[in-house]
Amino acid sequence: MAGRVLVGVKRVIDYAVKIRVKPDKTGVVTDGVKHSMNPFCEIAVEEAVRLREKKLMKEVIAVSCGPQQCQETIRTALAMGADRGIHVEVSGKDYENLGPLQVSKIMAALAKKEEASLVIVGKQAIDGDCNQTGQMTAALLDWPQGTFASEVSVDGDGLKVEREIDGGLESVRIKMPAVVTADLRLNEPRYATLPNIMKAKKKKIASVKPADLGVELTSRLEILAVEDPPQRQSGVKVESVQDLVTKLRDSGTL
Repeated sequence: MAGRVLVGVKRVIDYAVKIRVKPDKTGVVTDGVKHSMNPFCEIAVEEAVRLREKKLMKEVIAVSCGPQQCQETIRTALAMGADRGIHVEVSGKDYENLGPLQVSKIMAALAKKEEASLVIVGKQAIDGDCNQTGQMTAALLDWPQGTFASEVSVDGDGLKVEREIDGGLESVRIKMPAVVTADLRLNEPRYATLPNIMKAKKKKIASVKPADLGVELTSRLEILAVEDPPQRQSGVKVESVQDLVTKLRDSGTL
């Protein structure tokens, strides 16, 4: 089995940046803020590249949806070992309203167009924390899904996926084509070396618009306000249980 892998790579505000809410509370400040690839997407790229290196897949395609800057994120995936990229151009209000459902429609359309055998995405993005894109993509394609994957291995004409669940680990076998979402412990992504960064500049990135894929981006969700979480009050140290009970009574908790 040597199919094609489609990997979603999302451009997000870097994990080390302190998030600031806009004064008008319509979102968070993104201008002049460092962005990078979503960490779970890095894990997804690494897993796809490893499958190709084992000759279990023939090609890895990195996909990102958003403005022109998303091509930088795709270049990072190409430097990690992806073969080519697809930039789905979304800007302005459409980009602000871009959610998991719209991205899932794009990924499903590209999976059909590219005749992919496998779609791998991060289990969630560190900005929205939705954890929905992989599941929705599988539903739209009517493909089996292996979510929260901590280990993936090819098993005959399918995949064996070890999943992280509340009670521990669960092993499932799914037939291909399939959708897999990468969890934190699936692998440790490689660093892009300078030679590979230079090679990535020569790799092809195709640009398409959602309309070219027959995808309509209208969102049914409206963000009313974005606010900072309330600041935690400082704690108080007590010397004994009796002091604790007194404090709780004084605060009206007891």
